[in-house]
This record gives sequence, C-alpha cells and structure tokens, in this order.
Amino acid sequence: MSNAERAENKGPFLHRLTRIRLQLRALGKAGFLVFSPENRRYLSGFTAEDPDLTESSGALFILGNRLFLLTDGRYETQAREQARDFEVIVYKKGLMQILPELVATNGVKGIAYEPEYTTCERMNAMRKALPGISFVEFGGRVEAMRSIKSEEEICAIERSVRVMERVFEEIHAVVRPGVTEKEIAARIIAGLWRYGDGPSFNPIVASGPNAALPHAQPTERVLMEGDAVIVDMGAKVNGYCSDMTRTIFLGEPKPLLREIYRVTRQAQIAAQAGITSGITAKKADGMARQVIEKAGYGRYFVHSLGHGVGLAVHERPSLSPRNLKHLRAGMVVTVEPGIYLPEEGGVRLENMAVVQEVGARILSREQWLYDF
Repeated sequence: MSNAERAENKGPFLHRLTRIRLQLRALGKAGFLVFSPENRRYLSGFTAEDPDLTESSGALFILGNRLFLLTDGRYETQAREQARDFEVIVYKKGLMQILPELVATNGVKGIAYEPEYTTCERMNAMRKALPGISFVEFGGRVEAMRSIKSEEEICAIERSVRVMERVFEEIHAVVRPGVTEKEIAARIIAGLWRYGDGPSFNPIVASGPNAALPHAQPTERVLMEGDAVIVDMGAKVNGYCSDMTRTIFLGEPKPLLREIYRVTRQAQIAAQAGITSGITAKKADGMARQVIEKAGYGRYFVHSLGHGVGLAVHERPSLSPRNLKHLRAGMVVTVEPGIYLPEEGGVRLENMAVVQEVGARILSREQWLYDF
C-alpha cells in the first residue's frame, strides 16, 4: 500500500472511530472490544477474517484516547500494515493474557462489548480475568453506521455486482439438462475466484422440487427438461458483497410455474418502484407481499423481502414485515420476493438497490428475466 493510499484510507476510519467514541462517552471510562470481523474492518482497515466462531483473528480495543489491535503472531504483519491508526499488541497465550494489564494501565472501569459476537465462553473468561470491571452491551452501534453506505462503499458494491453478473453470464449457458446442481455450483465458485475475491456465500442451485426449498444446498440431482432452476449467488470484491437470484426454466415451463414467476416478478417490480427513503422496512416488504397475497400465494412467500448488503452479505436493514424502522438514503438492500410450492418447485428473483432520497436505484442489471 502506497503512502498516498494510506493517507486516503485514514479519513473514513478516523471519522467512524470518532462517532463510536462519542457514543462511548456516555459509559464513562469504558473500552469497547470489537470482535466482529466486519466491524473490525470497518473501523480499522484490518481485513483478517475469523476461520470460525471459536477461532478469532483478534479484537479492537477502543478507548477515549488510545486505539489497540490485539492479535496473535499469525496476523502481526498484516495488522501493522493495515491498521495504521492502532497500536498493535501481539499475544501468545490468548487475549486474557494481555487484557487485564491494558485495563489497569489505562484506567478502564468498564468493557463495552458486542453481544452478537461474544460467546458465553469468552464472556466467562473476561469476567474471571477482570473482576470488578463492569460489562455493558454495546451491540448494533457499528452495524447501524454500516447500514448507511458512503459513495465509495456503493461504488465498491457495484464492482462486486458486476463481477457476480459476469460469472452468471458464463454459467447461464451451462444450466441445461444433464448437469448436476453441484457441477453448476462448482463453476460459480471457480468463476467468482477467477474474477473477484470469491463468493460472498455458498451459492444455491436448486432444481425441480428442490426449488421449493428457499435455502436448498446443491445436490447430485441432474437437471431435467421442464425444471425451474433457482440460482442464488454473490461475489466478494475488496471486502464488499453482492447478491443476486435468477430462476431459469429448462424448456417450456409448466403453467403453474409460469404463473408464479409472473406474480413474483410483479411483486418485485412493485417493491422496486415504491422503495424510497422515509418508508418503513415493513412497508417495503408489504408492497411485494400484497401482490403475492392478492394472487393467492401469500402462504408460499415464507421469508422477508430482503436485507442489507455491504461488508457482510446479510446486514441491516431487514426488509421484514416485523421491522418498523425507516429506510434511509444510502442503504443498499436486496429485493427478493419468492414463491415456493412443495413438490412442484419455486421461483425467486433478486436484485440489489440503493435507497435514495426519492426512489431507489437498481444496481443489478435486469437481465436473464422472462417477460410472462
């Protein structure tokens, strides 16, 4: 990374950290421990991912006047290069080896933590290592900041969308009778690594009756003439994710599948036309759900309309019938209604959109769609 790139990257991190520190002031002399990989990256530039929930790449420890990145020797070089605003401390025997001394020497009276990313085992270890220290839930603060994307972030997401679409265009030609769901999924993953930084999630390829399962895993099932095939995939580019679903028919679709495709597409168009800053997430969901319910398929639309996308492929906001929070300009969301008929198959169509002050801008190219 050049000096110019480092200087350019400092701006957004320091701005984000300032906002978090302002919120921390209300807690007195508290330090904020950040374990979420996406939140660590958003606040520091440290891009290491966690292999799994029980194996952490490290944590940020944010104080009012100091910034620490706590990690082990595997990530020391990466941490020092990427998180230039943070003091990097390397531990050899785990976080609890060094956290008590940091707390004591910096006069910390409390620990703010992310409840969504702090396991019971980790919480118990902290309470044991830090007797007398208060622990305060500080969840959702960074996620709320992340839900409003800057122009630079939106551009990064658009690059991810273009990579995803490039791969889909290539695999669209091989979705045909005689190949298996797993073979298509493998081609998708290979393409996403070829043109981007890999998949933002494991792709879904669901054909025939499997398409009635919204989160079906690819199987050895061989695609057949007359199938509806749901392909749900996303790319990751420079940390930012994309997400798209298309339903492909192999030959002439059955009248019932043709009908639910038409209804699903109408529901998507209605929601895309109505999404704008200021409406509730529940209202956005309702604009699509109303179309599907009116057509008599309401009980077969079994998930929310969409979700936010950014450093994580699923993040705030949830376009759910239970979410009464308002959409704001700069949010990037999916619009993905679906109808799933047991034993018959299913249809899902998904685009990505940026919420604007007036209306929404569709990031996805509306290709590979049928005009029924």
